[in-house]
Amino acid sequence: MSGGTADKEENVSGEELCFLPFEQASALVGAIQEEEDIEDEERRIFTVYSKEDKELCWFDFDEVIREVNPAKGDKGRAQVTEYILHRIPDWVLEL
Repeated sequence: MSGGTADKEENVSGEELCFLPFEQASALVGAIQEEEDIEDEERRIFTVYSKEDKELCWFDFDEVIREVNPAKGDKGRAQVTEYILHRIPDWVLEL
């Protein structure tokens, strides 16, 4: 997935989503924070911020953990980060 072209996937509505190339996402993203969903205090999310501290997008914590099944500690954090960086939607460039 780490080529120079965007990856694609369909969302639940059947719409095609395009993702930024990994290198471009890595250059854009400044932080990925685990946070409480402000609309549902029982739900956790990963919020993605730009290097300018602008909120770009978010991912459901439980879905990411289920997909990645990360190891403990730093290795697990790196696995989650890589997973998310491969799935930054191209529409974040329009924010």
